[in-house]
Amino acid sequence: MFCNQCEQTARGEACTTVGVCGKKEDVAALQDLLVNALRGLAVIAIAAKERDVDTSEAARFTSDSLFTTLTNVDFDAASIAEKVDEAVRLREELKCEACTELPGAFVDLTPATTVEGMVEQGMEAGSPWDTSRDADIQALQQTTLYGLKGVAAYAHHARILGQEDATVYAYQFKALAALEATSLTLQDWVALALECGEVNLRAMELLDAANTRTYGHPVPTEVPLGHRAGHAILISGHDLRDLQLLLEQTASKGIDVYTHGEMLPTHAYPELKKHPHFFGHYGTAWQNQHKEFEDFPGAILMTTNCLMPPRDSYRDRLFTSGVVHFPGIPHVEGDFHAVVEKALAMPGFAEETDAGSVLVGFGRNTVLGVAPQVIDAVKEGAIKHFFLVGGCDGAKPGRNYYTDFVEQAPDDTVVLTLACGKFRFFDKQLGDIGGIPRLLDVGQCNDAYSAVQITVALADAFEVGVNDLPLSLVLSWYEQKAVAILLTLLHLGITDIRLGPTLPAFITPNVLQVLVDAFGIKPIGESAAKDLAEILGRKEEAA
Repeated sequence: MFCNQCEQTARGEACTTVGVCGKKEDVAALQDLLVNALRGLAVIAIAAKERDVDTSEAARFTSDSLFTTLTNVDFDAASIAEKVDEAVRLREELKCEACTELPGAFVDLTPATTVEGMVEQGMEAGSPWDTSRDADIQALQQTTLYGLKGVAAYAHHARILGQEDATVYAYQFKALAALEATSLTLQDWVALALECGEVNLRAMELLDAANTRTYGHPVPTEVPLGHRAGHAILISGHDLRDLQLLLEQTASKGIDVYTHGEMLPTHAYPELKKHPHFFGHYGTAWQNQHKEFEDFPGAILMTTNCLMPPRDSYRDRLFTSGVVHFPGIPHVEGDFHAVVEKALAMPGFAEETDAGSVLVGFGRNTVLGVAPQVIDAVKEGAIKHFFLVGGCDGAKPGRNYYTDFVEQAPDDTVVLTLACGKFRFFDKQLGDIGGIPRLLDVGQCNDAYSAVQITVALADAFEVGVNDLPLSLVLSWYEQKAVAILLTLLHLGITDIRLGPTLPAFITPNVLQVLVDAFGIKPIGESAAKDLAEILGRKEEAA
């Protein structure tokens, strides 16, 4: 096993025996085999498209399959093996329709007839990037591939709500096929990586349109952190469509629905918050789910990524949906009656508990709606600086830095945040500046487009470039959607980004130097106070 795609990879190098995420060696090998099979499919799909053959089925399948290879999504060997078979079926169908025969390492892959046989094939094929190239090119191939997995996640969410763009699918074929091209240089791969960021911006735009057209623009909303007496279902992950269906299927059944993790911002969508039994938020980020799921007295539905291998204490009340799979855990797809029945069979919460609340719903529509007030506050000196402190949370040490950073940010600064990294400080009471909350929850990691649009709009309002704004980005990363977002920021030319808690294991010193020289990327420091002082120009305090 060799996996280095997430921030928590073993020793900061690579997982070689079992994944820190809980992924086993057989699943890792099958995921590599699936990506390699998609490489072969991409080569044929590009040729078929040039002959006016419809490749939409293959495009959607490729996107969904790449999503399943993200960290903490699919732990089920049988599920992944089925996708390998499907990739080959689609490849052969396109070959036939386009009368296409092309050379390539995986255009003629024939999967074994058993899961065990496919595992052996995956181990033999090895990593889905070209290990014969020099280390720097391999690093850029991995960066592009991992970013592409993030793009696939956003594209999947957008598609199930009716938003697609052929250019996104065309790029995924292009990038996968490029892994076959030995002639591509280091600069070619730099360009492909930045193009991944450009395409991801479009994918995030599609997702933003999908969410807001379906559920309305988020509005500021107080979300209870306690609970009330009664039966309960906890929904975690990211998928708004699954939440909608769950709310509709639990209406008038005496069950309250609670969010967990990245589902917290969904309370701000008008079409979701209208359900009276959509009550509050329970728990924090994904890495705490073992304890939080164990303590929750109801059924649990896991959507999209961020699943951890479940404990026996709650396995019998956990369900997965969408791309998420785990051996032995019931998989439900759109019809959640089994989740409802389990919730009704459990005691639920015995009494009401008031644990305070948090404020969510500061997407681009809300923030830009008060832009004149924000601009005046900056011009008057009431707001001196903005920080975007966002990204993924995780279990490795070093992430308390982000808590310290937000707590120590001066009173004349505003913190925008998104994604599960905010659970390090989401319940901090930072007050307001002239009625503008100092802590603004922009939403999920899936809502990164909102943060980009807010930034661009502020730059336009002040008639300066984004890099000239009194704005600093302090990001945390864990998985591949964060890689895609980082590539988007680089595509937009945003510089001086602080990234942590550690730098990606797949980035070589030479590639890192390119990022430092071109974009000013730097790792977070050991002290949030020193970084704050440096950012705000008080270097004498950082000494």
